[in-house]
Amino acid sequence: MPGLGTFINTAAIIAGGLCGLLFGRFLSQQKQDTLCKSCGVCTLFIGISGALCGMLSVEGTALVSGGTMQIVLCISVGALIGEILNIEDHIEGFGQWLKVKTGNGKDNQFVNAFVTASLTVCIGAMAVIGAIQDGIMADPSILMTKATLDFIVVMVMTTSMGKGCIFSAIPVAAFQGGITVLARLIKPLMTDAALANLSLIGSILIFCVGVNLLWDKRIRVANLLPAIVLAVVFAFL
Repeated sequence: MPGLGTFINTAAIIAGGLCGLLFGRFLSQQKQDTLCKSCGVCTLFIGISGALCGMLSVEGTALVSGGTMQIVLCISVGALIGEILNIEDHIEGFGQWLKVKTGNGKDNQFVNAFVTASLTVCIGAMAVIGAIQDGIMADPSILMTKATLDFIVVMVMTTSMGKGCIFSAIPVAAFQGGITVLARLIKPLMTDAALANLSLIGSILIFCVGVNLLWDKRIRVANLLPAIVLAVVFAFL
C-alpha cells in the first residue's frame, strides 16, 4: 500500500520520542546535557561521512576530491534564497504555534527541540528515495530502515532536549507523504547524479545541525534548505 512507509516512519518517531520522555525522567540535567552533546558529536560525524563519500573518489592509486564548486554555489545561493524566504522563522513560528496548541507554553526548549529534530530526520536522500519507491512500487523497505534510525535518533534527542522532538513527526509525514503522492512526477528528476548531489549537500546540512547541538544555535540551518533543491538542479547543468 503506497504511503505505508511514511506511516511507519512517523509512528517510529512518535514511539522514539515517547521512549525518550520516559527515560529522560530518570536523568539529571547534567546527564541530559552530556547526552545532547554526545548526540551532537554523532550528528557531526554522520554529516562528515556522508559529505566525504560524495566528495572523495579513487582514481588509480590516488584519492581525489571534487564537488567543491557545487558545494560553494549550492550552499551560498541556497542560503541567500533561504534568508529572503525567511524559512527558519516560519518553521520556528509553526513550532511556537504547536507549543501553545499542545499546552507546552512553559517549555523553553520546545521550539529548538522541534526544529532541530525536524531538520535531522527530514534532510537526506533516504527520505526522498524511500518515499518515491513507496509511492511507485508500494515498497516501504527503505523508509522502514529509516524509521529504525529515526526511532533511535529521536529517542536520544527527546531524552536530552524534551518533548518538542516528538512533533518532528509532522514535517516528516508532510514531506515524505507529499513525495509519495507526487512520486511519478518526481522520479525522472531523481537521476543518480541528482541523488548523489542531494546526499552530499544534505550531509553538509546535517553537519550544521550537529554544530548547533554542540555549540548552541550558531547556524540557521533551515535557511540553507534551498541548497538541496539547487543540488538537484546542479545535476542537470
